[in-house]
Amino acid sequence: MYKHNKKLIATSFLAVCATLFISNPIALEAKTSDGNKLDAYLKFTRVLNLIESQYVDELNTTTLIDKALKGLLSNLDAHSAYMDAKAFKDLNIQTKGEFGGLGIVVGMKKGALTVIAPIDDTPAKKAGIKAGDIILKIDNKSTLGMTIDEAVKLMRGKPKTKITLTIVRKGKNKPLKIDIIRDIIKIESVKHKVIYLDKDKKEKVIYIKIASFDSKVVDGVKYILQQYPKAKGIILDLRNNPGGLLNQATGLLDLFIDKGVLVSQKGRVKRENIVYKAHEKGTNKDIPIVTLVNGGSASASEIVSGALQDHHRAPIIGEKTFGKGSVQIVVPIGKEDGVKLTVARYYLPSGRTIQNKGVTPDITVYPGEVPKKKANEFQIKEAELKKHLEDELAKVDNNKTEVKKDTNTTTSDNNSTNSKVITQDEIYKDAQLKSAYDILKVLILQKGK
Repeated sequence: MYKHNKKLIATSFLAVCATLFISNPIALEAKTSDGNKLDAYLKFTRVLNLIESQYVDELNTTTLIDKALKGLLSNLDAHSAYMDAKAFKDLNIQTKGEFGGLGIVVGMKKGALTVIAPIDDTPAKKAGIKAGDIILKIDNKSTLGMTIDEAVKLMRGKPKTKITLTIVRKGKNKPLKIDIIRDIIKIESVKHKVIYLDKDKKEKVIYIKIASFDSKVVDGVKYILQQYPKAKGIILDLRNNPGGLLNQATGLLDLFIDKGVLVSQKGRVKRENIVYKAHEKGTNKDIPIVTLVNGGSASASEIVSGALQDHHRAPIIGEKTFGKGSVQIVVPIGKEDGVKLTVARYYLPSGRTIQNKGVTPDITVYPGEVPKKKANEFQIKEAELKKHLEDELAKVDNNKTEVKKDTNTTTSDNNSTNSKVITQDEIYKDAQLKSAYDILKVLILQKGK
């Protein structure tokens, strides 16, 4: 009985395979000489027949194949996935710059649904979601065993509706429940401010914050550079930047690197082996740059920061990045469904990979405030101590407990109405930014020698 069924199953399956080979050019590249391949196909078919005939609930072949494909793709890696009709239709929503949801980018890290980064000025950011948070539950549904696409589908919804995320956060003894109100997500990908280097405000550096690599990044940065042709340096902030379009990452690098490899991708299929190189025309190769990254910097932001580091073009300050450096393609496999498949990995100019490794900063600085009082604590020579104390005593006798000039300067700085300027007080509230600013000043001095 089994031999007869085996022959029948094999004949049917080979007929299906032949049809696939004719209709799908990719299938022609498959190696057909492997003797174990037929046995593997037969094993799959036997299990399929067993489920159809004896499983407690009646399931048709189409449903079973869909479930098998979802399991197959999700077990390859965190980014490959089978997409049913709805998922396939919604695939490009995130790249359009406006969508309903939370403003949160997630990925799989060690099998856990992890926040890569909350996007600035979105419900997730305002609610207190942080890069590195592990999402344990979405409303009442556990995320264990859930794919990224399934999680994203649950988190999206009608604007002004509530969703509750249960998260595990490093340093917290128990999970946190965070309520978030969904909204239309509008991403302003590029923002900038200036930081003055002197009291006369004649010399400045540009602070450029890139929230994500959408289609407007390169043009946005070009416009900023045109507005400040005499800027002494750039602080490029890629913290909590989850990535985006590769051509925008390479285009941004091309503004500051004049020759050599920017990034390369390598896969099994020859057509996926691509090298992206810099062009000399239009390159500003002299302006000093410092890059800021953290655990929420992923994909395109890792390509940019890593390439600038490899070319010795910009030191990296902050924390180790997320480690997402793979290439996915989307292949339709029917009229309404498709497959998202990892076909290559990105490699930085030095040849190192990003995937699961990330980019390590040149100087590791953790977030927090700089103790400004200690940093500005006066140093006084012993010979001047008596005179200094006499002056301080005179102030007390005259009921003067503070210097008015300094107070006015500080108040004016704090209450500045110019939202395009980062004040010294704001710099001291961000230890990573303060480190980047200090290092940039050193680079500027070295360049002037």
